[in-house]
Amino acid sequence: MTVDAVGDIAREALYLIIKVSLPVLLVSLIIGLIISIFQTVTSIQEQTLTFVPKIICVFLALILFGQWMMNSMVEFMVRLWSSFSLYVHQ
Repeated sequence: MTVDAVGDIAREALYLIIKVSLPVLLVSLIIGLIISIFQTVTSIQEQTLTFVPKIICVFLALILFGQWMMNSMVEFMVRLWSSFSLYVHQ
């Protein structure tokens, strides 16, 4: 296994991590921004107000995108394990 192959696997894995985590992080970011705007407009400065809506929306995002996320990770692992013989030198 060469250094280039390791670099390619690491690059692909990092890209997959970003791609898979992006929907949940975007939902959390958008909900946090909406709640912050609501708090600013209404002058409510309760710090714990953001937690429950964020948790609910993140769970909903996981329900909606979970199958796609899992399929993406499984496909990557199947590709990695199926080409395992190419990485092992005798």
